[in-house]
Amino acid sequence: MPRSDADLAAELNRWFADAARPLPWRAAEVSPWAVLVSEFMLQQTQVARVVPRWEAWIARWPTPASLAAEPPAEAVRAWDRLGYPRRPLWLHRAAVEIVERHGGEVPSALDDLLALQGVGPYTARAVAAFAFGKRHPVVDTNTRRVIARAVLGQSESGPPSTARDLATMSALLPESDAAARIFNAAAMELGATVCTARSPRCDACPIAESCAWRAAGFPVYRGPRRAVQSRFEGSDRQVRGLVMRELRAAHRPVARGELEGLWPDAAQLERAIASLVDDGLAVDDGALALPVA
Repeated sequence: MPRSDADLAAELNRWFADAARPLPWRAAEVSPWAVLVSEFMLQQTQVARVVPRWEAWIARWPTPASLAAEPPAEAVRAWDRLGYPRRPLWLHRAAVEIVERHGGEVPSALDDLLALQGVGPYTARAVAAFAFGKRHPVVDTNTRRVIARAVLGQSESGPPSTARDLATMSALLPESDAAARIFNAAAMELGATVCTARSPRCDACPIAESCAWRAAGFPVYRGPRRAVQSRFEGSDRQVRGLVMRELRAAHRPVARGELEGLWPDAAQLERAIASLVDDGLAVDDGALALPVA
């Protein structure tokens, strides 16, 4: 007899109680600000790379006010090589907004969270759920894969659909806020550590007996796929990263001539610099520097 959604959630929550990785932002005493910082850092960045940077960030800026009091250049510099350097600018701006609009306290309402710089629908739901214990569906790449396999019987989740993914996760969420919060985290954890993309460990899966993909004989996915990201090597993204590395290390304005040896294609280097200036990640006053306001 197939198990219900409630049974599946209860089974996964029981598993999570012992299997959850001891990630620092999961600690009971962690503040909503620390959770928000973790969500910014975890966007398209591996957990192992985030942990030391998050610990250093929270030690230096334990509150939104402490970050807002410093220039955005310090946030970009402290971000180091986590990637996607607009994120520290957005996080700095969000800290300023939290101070100005919410008295220095991270808001709990979705609409207030969504109004913060750099906070999209996923991050807003994650903070509301994990920092404040509210019953909202939180769906990341790992969760989508677990749903695709366990519920839909597919080996892959295919291109994302926010409306569909949230509706499916909402149907699986337990009714109580506390159980829903755990289930959101447990589904992510299962996808990250057991139900992985390339080598799923079905023998260690707590919901294997109710997995629709397993029951169907592990069929190969034939549906639409997500677009493949272009190569990093030789891309404008690589050149932008090289320029940002120099600006973070300099602690002073850097003349364009000092950057000429970074990349052999002068036109591509200039294009990368122009895009950094357009994005607000660099200021060009005759020499390049990180933003100070």
